Amino acid sequence: GGGGGGGGGAGGGGGLVVRCSNMLLSEVPRNLPNTTHRLFLDYNQLVSIPADAFLGLFLLVELDLSHNKLALLEPGSLVGLGPTLQNLDLSSNQLATLDPEALGGLQAKTNLTNNPWLCDCDLQEAMPKLDLEPASLADVVCHSSVPEDAGATGKSFVMVAQELDLCAGFKRTTDVAMLVTMFGWFAMVISYLFYYVRGNTEDARRHLEYLKSLPNKQANTEESSTMSTMV
Repeated sequence: GGGGGGGGGAGGGGGLVVRCSNMLLSEVPRNLPNTTHRLFLDYNQLVSIPADAFLGLFLLVELDLSHNKLALLEPGSLVGLGPTLQNLDLSSNQLATLDPEALGGLQAKTNLTNNPWLCDCDLQEAMPKLDLEPASLADVVCHSSVPEDAGATGKSFVMVAQELDLCAGFKRTTDVAMLVTMFGWFAMVISYLFYYVRGNTEDARRHLEYLKSLPNKQANTEESSTMSTMV
């Protein structure tokens, strides 16, 4: 984890450069100098970026997170970098989708190549909410897609989104699920009413038979009392 001692120094473009490349880091180093202009965390073992990981780096213009194992950028993970960050490298990671809340309104030029992007309804809805440089989004090449037969694999998501509505299948599936659920409830209600009516009918029939049997019982009682009187 966390200590981060990589080499620091003045960069070619001026400002403090912190290099923590190829140090087997499993998390973002803490207590980085708030005067850092360029931060290199490439070729490490980062799996996720927690919220506020870079809080306080108000002067950061370049952030290299390439060649890690990033599968998740938590909401708020890049908050505070928006005004200054110009270059962000997320290439060669394990990212399948982008969360707009994680990027925090970044407008930086971003390298998104060589990630296993899943082109689905979630990504389609996320893309319009991203403020990244438009050319950066062309780097999102579909590694897989939902639905699987969309023919998106190997294509730029920007091109796929112009040809397909990846949310259409999701909406159809949702509609079918709602219909099945409604039918299930309807069937339950009908079944309940059927058994309720059937049960009441049985009770009514038994009660009617009982009522029909009452006169006979009364007649038998009268005959018995008459015989006993004669005796």
